[in-house]
Amino acid sequence: MHFLLLYTLYFLLTYVLLTLTLFAISPLLPALSFPARCLSAYLSLVICAIYGVIVSLALRLAGNHRLAQHLTARSFAFLMRYTTGITFRILSGEHYLSSSRPAVIVGNHQSELDVLLLARIFPPYCSVTAKSSLKSVPFLGWFMALSGTVFIDRANSRSARQAFSGAADEMLTHRQSVFIFPEGTRSYARGPELGGFKKGAFHLAVQAQVDVVPMVCANYWALLAAREWRFRAGEIPVRVLEPVSTKGLGPEDVEGLCQRVREKMLEALKEVGETREGRMVAGKGA
Repeated sequence: MHFLLLYTLYFLLTYVLLTLTLFAISPLLPALSFPARCLSAYLSLVICAIYGVIVSLALRLAGNHRLAQHLTARSFAFLMRYTTGITFRILSGEHYLSSSRPAVIVGNHQSELDVLLLARIFPPYCSVTAKSSLKSVPFLGWFMALSGTVFIDRANSRSARQAFSGAADEMLTHRQSVFIFPEGTRSYARGPELGGFKKGAFHLAVQAQVDVVPMVCANYWALLAAREWRFRAGEIPVRVLEPVSTKGLGPEDVEGLCQRVREKMLEALKEVGETREGRMVAGKGA
């Protein structure tokens, strides 16, 4: 046990020193800012996942575990501001995230950095959906399970329907919102683009008869591009759109609802990219 603690301490010290060294050299060799910020981001994620497990356990004992993801998300956003220099700023519509509770919140999915986007926009009493394989990831998976994440088995459509049915019950009983990336996977887009939408989020919203709250994040390929070894500091603009009602809609209306929301989001994504903040992120100047 003593040896294990010493080994862990040695590993952490080496990890931190390596990260600081890369940051120190990066003004001379800009490409080194990529591994420096990656190492910082991974360490921040692990720290906040451990914190999340502790918070989730404490809140479960207090009977209020549905706040765990919000509190952990905010701690991650705060830490990442100082370890990577990346922040997300909501330009408009932030009040829709809480005023429409419960709701199905949907957003565009660009890269792994969207974990930080969630950390910034996540309202109280909201949970995410995630691949069932994440359950087995140490600390992160434990935190997600303890804090009420809805896990979806994408290889099993029957299991997915059951999970969404459980989510609808949870939303209505506890006024719990759910966040879903309807594209289903990361786009790694180089511009204001959206992939095709999967219908699960919209089936869930119709089943629960709750609003869909769309939000868009400006394209940030100019800040983060793994293949180009680029990871820069910056402020990324976000816009939350007006909620879309599902009152009175049935399963036959899901296709049309999905298309309407996607069109609204694509239009807003192009608009936010043309704001002063969006142009700065894209490297186009003000």
